[in-house]
Amino acid sequence: MAAKTKSKKQEFSKEQYMEWFESMLFMRRFEEKSGQLYGQQKIRGFCHLYIGQEACVSGAVSALQKGDKYITAYRDHAHPIALGSDPKAIMAELYGKETGISKGKGGSMHMFDKENGFFGGHGIVGAQVPLGTGIAFAEKYSGTDNLCVTYMGDGAVRQGAFHEALNLAMTMKLPVIFVIENNGYAMGTSVKRTSNVTELYQLGEAYDIPSAPVDAMSVEAVHHAVAEAAERARKGDGPTLLEFRTYRYKGHSMSDPAKYRTKEELESYKKKDPIEQVREVILKNKYATEEELKELDKKLKADVQECVDFAENSNFPDPSEAYTDVYVESGYPYVEN
Repeated sequence: MAAKTKSKKQEFSKEQYMEWFESMLFMRRFEEKSGQLYGQQKIRGFCHLYIGQEACVSGAVSALQKGDKYITAYRDHAHPIALGSDPKAIMAELYGKETGISKGKGGSMHMFDKENGFFGGHGIVGAQVPLGTGIAFAEKYSGTDNLCVTYMGDGAVRQGAFHEALNLAMTMKLPVIFVIENNGYAMGTSVKRTSNVTELYQLGEAYDIPSAPVDAMSVEAVHHAVAEAAERARKGDGPTLLEFRTYRYKGHSMSDPAKYRTKEELESYKKKDPIEQVREVILKNKYATEEELKELDKKLKADVQECVDFAENSNFPDPSEAYTDVYVESGYPYVEN
């Protein structure tokens, strides 16, 4: 399976480009504000920003359908935003407030939104990979047409659970798309220092899973790759593994000064910024003017500020809430054989 490159102008509509631009730009402004708030100690605990990686989720969501499930690691603010979760609730969760998307119990690393098919936000490295495989099993067992997109970082592929999940998914032909968000560094350790295999998509080939690298600085490339993998899953042909080659502009977390990489490396990726690539297509095709895009940016910054105001004016949860939501009924029906 090879990643495909297609014409930007012919493949997608004005509406799709404008949707991508607004979605990714809002993610970035949200994350930039989150970084500022963390510095002001409004947000506590761990905080991992998605700045630079916006196309990884925006391009995937546009290629999939309502009812599909998503699961990821702890760099998880942008995923529910792209899926339509209330960003006010996401910001409130960062604050640890009772109006948060996880009732203030999860914070930055544990966002959940069942209504929009988002199953977390998981703090243990690689733990979400077998969970995503299990969700895909549940969809197949229940006879739905849905699939599960299972995101992970490049560091997670060194976990044994990753390999167990791939083996099971291919053996049972489960409707799961494994996505490695390869931003080059597992915390501060580069990919080339952790394994002899640096072409991470090749790990899927050991299990006969169709696998491919994807230029994830391009939202179009992400959309095409995920759409192809989704078609395979819905036909009952099983999983696909995609290596999204992306880059985070900030450190691994807010406490990381990222001194392990050069400024030149960072700037080289910023030249391929996913939002700027979409902006160029919009301007070139006259889908919007520069002034209109500036006004949109201004509006989105105001929307983010509304999220902040909502979080600021919300209450912290009562301590008794620690004892609720410990157990929950399964959302999948029991089928007796």
